[in-house]
Amino acid sequence: MSDGPVAARGAATAVAPGARGATRIADRVVAKIAAQAAREAVGPLPKDAVPPHATVVVRPPAAESARTRGTATASARVSVQLELDYPTDIGARCAAVRRHVTERVGALVDMEVPEVAVEVERLHLAPGHGADGRTR
Repeated sequence: MSDGPVAARGAATAVAPGARGATRIADRVVAKIAAQAAREAVGPLPKDAVPPHATVVVRPPAAESARTRGTATASARVSVQLELDYPTDIGARCAAVRRHVTERVGALVDMEVPEVAVEVERLHLAPGHGADGRTR
């Protein structure tokens, strides 16, 4: 059997977990995940609505927090732009988007999301509310 050299070679090349390096996830990847999470939270939109999109700023873990906590995670500040139908509870829908984006980004890329800013760019009047497209 030739297991001896392979086992010896594997033991000799083992690297401690802290010395293996780090994985960096690009900002645009986190932005795509955040936008998808926003689409999931908003639900169906009017036909002419633009799907939610997001911008993200990822901050690497601070050196001092990495030393004190052992393993520090990066944080992502997310800004989501979306369009909603009207009438709707805008505050509740924005809260749902914030909550879902925080959960999904945290779960999928293991990042803390201390801030999700939601910007409603446009409201779409739901069918049947005013013939001329205006409300009073």
